[in-house]
Amino acid sequence: MNTLSLQHQDLLHRFVFDNTPIRGNTVHLDRTLQSALQHQHCPPVLRSALGELMAASALLSATLKMQGGALVLQIQGQGPVNLLVVECTAELGLRATAKWTGDLDGMSFTELVGNGHFVITLDPKDGGQTYQGIVPLEGDNISEILQNYMQRSEQIATRIWLSANENSAAGMLLQKLPDQPEQDLDAWDRMGFLADTVKPEELLGLSAEQMLQRLFHQEDVRLFEPQAVNFHCSCSRTSVGNMLKMLGPQEVAEILEEQSTIEIHCDFCNAEYTFDKVDTEQLFSPDIVMPATQSRH
Repeated sequence: MNTLSLQHQDLLHRFVFDNTPIRGNTVHLDRTLQSALQHQHCPPVLRSALGELMAASALLSATLKMQGGALVLQIQGQGPVNLLVVECTAELGLRATAKWTGDLDGMSFTELVGNGHFVITLDPKDGGQTYQGIVPLEGDNISEILQNYMQRSEQIATRIWLSANENSAAGMLLQKLPDQPEQDLDAWDRMGFLADTVKPEELLGLSAEQMLQRLFHQEDVRLFEPQAVNFHCSCSRTSVGNMLKMLGPQEVAEILEEQSTIEIHCDFCNAEYTFDKVDTEQLFSPDIVMPATQSRH
């Protein structure tokens, strides 16, 4: 029980406490985090912040009923860190990026972002209505910001524990479902008290089974089969072309008058897409289908 596991897979585990309205998830990210940030050269403190936000997005996505959609979490800061963005698909495909200036070494999270806003977006990706919530940043860390948001907007009691370093991230979420029969009225407070004893190194090092046994060995916990988590960037030449089409032929032509090509860079995966005059003419021709590739990383 006290030996930290050295081998992890990138997995999300769902679990429930029998005979209570309490459910939970745990997640662990190794390769997913490293793949998502391999082109971004983030300083260590920023890698940790993005890692926590990635873990949180997976935990929250697993509580939502999304079919083919995506959850996007943004922290818009007014400090040296201007932006943290994580997108998680319904299939738990993650991507992340950040924008910052200056030396971040030794800064706390509140010093990194200053005042700002937390933005959560649910994008159905099928042309349906997008939901977006925006609230001021309230909390000294990402866990507190998310918990405060959930309490304000969703009215679902939620607790989140997160931990990350340069190469790994992990987290645990507990939720109390509303309007459910309760036989054990003290269960929510008790589970939260027990979960508060988890240490950051346990979140990162213990398997889901070990952690639940360590925290809740006297409770009736049912653990379900895990779901794989991975890095996934949804950018493509087609999606970039659609973005250019939204600008309209006149604006695209004006850009090409100033420069011979239009180059679009994906901040998430480092792919670059180049469009010249012939490419853009094809964009606005209804009878021509765009090539599927022509990008470089």
